[in-house]
Amino acid sequence: MQRTRQEAENGLLPEQREQLILERLRANGRVLAAALAAELQTSEHTVRRHLRDLADQGHCKRVYGGALLISPADKPAAVRMNEAVDRKGRLAAAAVSIVRPKQIILLDAGSTNVAIAAALPDNANLSVVTNSPEACTRLLNRPGFDVILVGGRIARGAAGSFGATALLQIQQIRADLCFLGACAFDPDEGVAAFDVEDAELKRAMIKASGQIAIALTSEKLMTAAPFAVASAAAVDYLFVETDVPAARLASLEAVCDNVMVARS
Repeated sequence: MQRTRQEAENGLLPEQREQLILERLRANGRVLAAALAAELQTSEHTVRRHLRDLADQGHCKRVYGGALLISPADKPAAVRMNEAVDRKGRLAAAAVSIVRPKQIILLDAGSTNVAIAAALPDNANLSVVTNSPEACTRLLNRPGFDVILVGGRIARGAAGSFGATALLQIQQIRADLCFLGACAFDPDEGVAAFDVEDAELKRAMIKASGQIAIALTSEKLMTAAPFAVASAAAVDYLFVETDVPAARLASLEAVCDNVMVARS
């Protein structure tokens, strides 16, 4: 911080200011224009111009008073399935602790939710409805599961089905618990997705479920994606990793009923 102030006093070039703002975004997820203006000893107008340029480059999303880092989750499903496998396994082990026998579970697509499917114990006596072919394969031929695969269009690089067919089927379900996939999550901006049809299906899943749970790797926290799904307050259970800083954890606990840290 001191080094930044000294550099600002000596006069930073616009490119240097923009790079520092991007570094703050990557470190904190969210930045405030007023705080950046004070730190860089420049005007809020200048900071907002830099944020607008960074948003045009796809690095962030403008929000009231500042900006949010764009989530890094906009990758093909095949790539995401091989990323952070151990971390997702720990999140999954924590997430299945809230599952109870005889429940109807709605399991959204996504690599962490595939890990949740694998972590569900045998003889769990569950009905699992999922739009994820990968999750379905983790449950087939295992005792204690009645598995229903939601149909529909599977886009290139996508992790599951969506579109009109999937939406209609989800609207006919009344689930006890939904493990919702989230591309991005922020206490103020809520849950977001990268695809408009995916966001629509997620909203239908929320409406069809008694409780909503999300298991989230740390890089998705305090980030944004283009299409809003739900407010943070709509989430009943949020499972996070152990590396979430205390201040960030407190901001999550202020909006979510149950924030649970997945221990190693």
